[in-house]
Amino acid sequence: MKRVAEQAKGSDLRMSCEAVRQIRQHARASSKAEVCGVLIGSEDENTTTVQASIPGANAAQGGSHVTFTQDTWEHIYRIKDRDYPEARIVGWYHSHPGFGVFLSDHDTFIHKNFFSAPQQVAWVYDPHSDEEGCFGWIGTKLERLSRIVLVDEKGGEGAGETGKPEPLLNGGEDGEAKSELESTPSEAQVYLNVGITVLTYLCTLVLGFLGCWYLFPHLVPVPVDSRTGQILYELPNDYSGGQNKPSAPASPSATPAPAPPGSKGKP
Repeated sequence: MKRVAEQAKGSDLRMSCEAVRQIRQHARASSKAEVCGVLIGSEDENTTTVQASIPGANAAQGGSHVTFTQDTWEHIYRIKDRDYPEARIVGWYHSHPGFGVFLSDHDTFIHKNFFSAPQQVAWVYDPHSDEEGCFGWIGTKLERLSRIVLVDEKGGEGAGETGKPEPLLNGGEDGEAKSELESTPSEAQVYLNVGITVLTYLCTLVLGFLGCWYLFPHLVPVPVDSRTGQILYELPNDYSGGQNKPSAPASPSATPAPAPPGSKGKP
């Protein structure tokens, strides 16, 4: 219950997206040394609003800490009086390049001595990890704030009708606009696409047939005499190579009759 009571004393923070962008841009320009600046905005009873930021020029950089110098404060007030005359300094920011988001003893000293008002805050940003957070007074302690609202001052448009006309694309001679969604392929383009598709399939079929013809052996039927088992005609030179050509079978009438037993070869 005590913790809830202390949180009730803290204020909400409304942070402008433009101010966050400015802080990140300033911190990323120095990836090794810390940078600092002040937060410009307004305060009411329970809310601190940050509208912009002013970078702290000529700040004393010590690598792991940064300090506001007299030249830094002169630069800050000169920019504030020129660009934000009606606003107030509602806090400060600094970077922790590679250190994470927290308040060191040196940071706490700066906040207690220069930003001790109850609603002033301290924004911390690590450009290496893109982690960021904000610290403020909760009761008498400096603690990290959990109630932060980012505000886009440029606003936005909903998903409904905006009242804006569609852009004019490819205007014709009669002044009518033709959008890309309305354009359709012509009849000649349709026939051309069909012809290309058919030609592609035919080429694939012919190439497949020729590949099979040269890669696989050619099977040619050869007539054979059913009684003797001899080939009835010579194979073409393409298959036999001109060698081992079988001779034509002899005529049965040219075969001499066997001599009778006991004869000496005389008729």
